[in-house]
Amino acid sequence: MKKIQLAEDLQFSQIVHGHWRLTEWNLSPEELLSLMERCIEAGITTFDHADIYGNYMCEELFGQALALKPSLRQEIQIVTKCGIKLISENRPEHTIKSYDTSKEHIISSAENSLKKMNTDFVDVLLIHRPDPFMDPAETAEAFHILRKEGKVRHFGVSNFTPKQMEMLQSKYNGPLVTNQIELSVLHEQPFFDGTLNHLQKEKVRPMAWSPLAGGRLFKGNDEKAVRVKKALEKVASETEATSIDEVAYAWLLMHPSQIMPIVGSGKMNRIEAAVNAANLPLTREQWFYILQESMGKEVD
Repeated sequence: MKKIQLAEDLQFSQIVHGHWRLTEWNLSPEELLSLMERCIEAGITTFDHADIYGNYMCEELFGQALALKPSLRQEIQIVTKCGIKLISENRPEHTIKSYDTSKEHIISSAENSLKKMNTDFVDVLLIHRPDPFMDPAETAEAFHILRKEGKVRHFGVSNFTPKQMEMLQSKYNGPLVTNQIELSVLHEQPFFDGTLNHLQKEKVRPMAWSPLAGGRLFKGNDEKAVRVKKALEKVASETEATSIDEVAYAWLLMHPSQIMPIVGSGKMNRIEAAVNAANLPLTREQWFYILQESMGKEVD
């Protein structure tokens, strides 16, 4: 599988395995380890997490699996996120859903993630959501401390606008290596709102969450979902793709910004569809046909 260069000393697999639904997969640590190993065999070496996933439980489940084979840590890249505070029985001190990008919270969240995942470092730590109360200098200070201590190799953001990303970058003396954004054939706005333009300009590689629109691509009965599904079926027949999700992934992978889709399934056949998409050739006309059906009109 193609590797994406995020920094001089950091590469991700083009397809990322996302564990935000890990608690729903009902896998034992042994079964999760087996799934991780099968992902690695398929070329997927990057795994995406966040402290809040699974009601603050997913990182721990991942860590239990990794503890069964610690040597696997040298073969993979781990991404995790912090900055959102959920109301949860696992965080009884939280009285309201809020954001926290203070130095203290970022450092304590990162250290807690390391403990839960049974690792000495994470490859990339992301700020999960833009915080209207963010002090970029204080957030950057937390980054500097974690990097100096070797606990986090690189940093990035998630769901940030170009201006929000520029604000944080102005205070951090290292690169913000990615912006993890919502992007799919049913959510095409980042192609037009400046998000991808900014990332291409700065040579920052985007990660795409919900690349299949959270299942809406298959189950949605709204006009847009039905229209786009028909377009994907047409292109699938033209390219001999085995499934419409293969086409949906290929549509993202074809873009010159080097998008890295996050596959959030625990089923290997669904993961393999994303892997196969890397070898699915789409023409420029097919790409624009899918975009047209997503927009509901021709490009201007």
